[in-house]
Amino acid sequence: MDWNSIVLTAAGVIGGGTAVIHGILMQRLIIRPIEADFTANGRIPGTLQKLVALLLHVSTLNWLLSGLALIASAIWFEYDVRLMVGLLAGSSFLYGAILSFWAIRRAHPGGILMSAACILIVLGLTIG
Repeated sequence: MDWNSIVLTAAGVIGGGTAVIHGILMQRLIIRPIEADFTANGRIPGTLQKLVALLLHVSTLNWLLSGLALIASAIWFEYDVRLMVGLLAGSSFLYGAILSFWAIRRAHPGGILMSAACILIVLGLTIG
């Protein structure tokens, strides 16, 4: 395994790991209170409640799959595939990092990790 593969794998692990933590925290801190409010309110249908929870996890799923795709491309595929996966995953991670910094107006662990993953993707695609 060359340095490009190692660096892209590290980016995938960071991105995927951040996604898992994001999903757990999202469920505990945002979705459960929203569902409790919806249930107490009684005006929101159950199907809409489920849809809201699923839509809030779209970014989590996207980041997790992007991380797994980075790892797979680093292990099995050549540069062209790595480049495409890196561009797609990197744009998703960068979007999450920018929105994180913008929304909170200070450093956020998720934004820092996604920024680190973006830097590693760039390095993994340009080393050597």
